[in-house]
Amino acid sequence: MSLINDDLQDLLIKYCEPESELLQNIDRETNLKVLMPRMLSGHYQGRVLSMLSKMNSPRRILEIGTFTGYATLCLAEGLTADGLIYTLDINEELEDMVRESFSKSAYNDKINYILGDATKTINSLEDSFDIVFIDADKKNNGTYYDLIFDRVRPGGIIIVDNVLWSGKVLQDKQDKDTKNITSFNDKIAGDERVEKLILPVRDGLFIIRKK
Repeated sequence: MSLINDDLQDLLIKYCEPESELLQNIDRETNLKVLMPRMLSGHYQGRVLSMLSKMNSPRRILEIGTFTGYATLCLAEGLTADGLIYTLDINEELEDMVRESFSKSAYNDKINYILGDATKTINSLEDSFDIVFIDADKKNNGTYYDLIFDRVRPGGIIIVDNVLWSGKVLQDKQDKDTKNITSFNDKIAGDERVEKLILPVRDGLFIIRKK
């Protein structure tokens, strides 16, 4: 299911900020060399993440799920002068590609790229966070949410990707993955500690603001 048709998507991109040359290169290299390149945030969603970050002016960001680093760099655009983004991923095969891209960016010194199981590496971090972006294995969305919730400052935001799951969340009969997504969405809907809305951006972004 396509949430937005190609013509409208082209129009949205026409009226948003352009990609940097580095982001264009990451997009191209990901599509050429990496399995499941659709996991990349891409131009429009990247600009949404950048805008949310700039509006928040975060000092600390946590990203769970680096992939090839596209979203990391978009989020980093809003960091304060002394800001830092921690980005966690388990895929060691992409490390060289990711580190090379980061090294070419203006934010290399602001990025702490950590490899390992995020359910464990999260606990090694001592900071609290202004923004958390969850875009990893979807079955653990609720686990990640619970692990980081107390580390998010009041007024901070948690962003969770792929919550519309290509529209499969509308189906009465759902496979296991879709049930996990729906269960997480229901969990957030019932959480009175936060304000929340889903933006129909790409595959659905849950924007969750801690009260």
